Amino acid sequence: MDQWQLLHTEIRNRVGYLFLDNDQRFNTLHSECIQELRAALTVLESESAVGCIVITGDPGESFAVGANIAEMRDFTSVEAWDFSQLGQGLFEQIESSTKPVIAALNGITMGGGCDLALACDLRLASERLQIAHPGVKLGIITGFCGTQKLPRLVGSHRAKEIFMTSRAYSAEEALRIKLVEQVFPADQFMNRVSEYAEQIAQQPPMALNLAKKMLNAAENVCIANGQVMELGAFASLFPRSGHMEKIEEFFTKHAN
Repeated sequence: MDQWQLLHTEIRNRVGYLFLDNDQRFNTLHSECIQELRAALTVLESESAVGCIVITGDPGESFAVGANIAEMRDFTSVEAWDFSQLGQGLFEQIESSTKPVIAALNGITMGGGCDLALACDLRLASERLQIAHPGVKLGIITGFCGTQKLPRLVGSHRAKEIFMTSRAYSAEEALRIKLVEQVFPADQFMNRVSEYAEQIAQQPPMALNLAKKMLNAAENVCIANGQVMELGAFASLFPRSGHMEKIEEFFTKHAN
């Protein structure tokens, strides 16, 4: 189903894979790449055969290393604004997707690449991961919402350290500060990612969709409003034959 210049896609066992491939040593999130990512995600989101989406740079050296500095070098303020909106639009699309989206961080992940990972629901890392937000060293900061999302994930003080020192974190460090959920050996990485994603992809789609919506909303609403939202989401699943079959299977399996 390939129709792209800077990436390619595959569907296997209900998992839609989006492989970044800029035909360079490092995958950069320049304007054309972001536009292709948005289009490819739209295709995978519309596929009924896809229950979960994985974004990765495997088998290359990098996941993504952020924006193309050469592209940004001569930006006017208006052009910088437009570019930032383009990136934020991609990440909003990921967050609002009805399907879980996993970032499979196969290697170097910098700047906007880090922001792309933050927009995903889950982050799985190869032991080769090196992740950083080095923009301050260049006299810039991210425009892709990283300053807002990173503190929500790792805490305000840790996020300040990441941005202000610009240093790279290893896979073990990223796991320790809860920037990633799991770390896999490099030689087993995509096999382990596939096993993980396929387990999620087999779950009932509507339950996955509503769980994602409720969990995302929890960051922005008070618990009282969140409880009301959850009531509505829970009730909307009844009656629904798909999950009732799962419940019957559970009771049959554990009856004895």
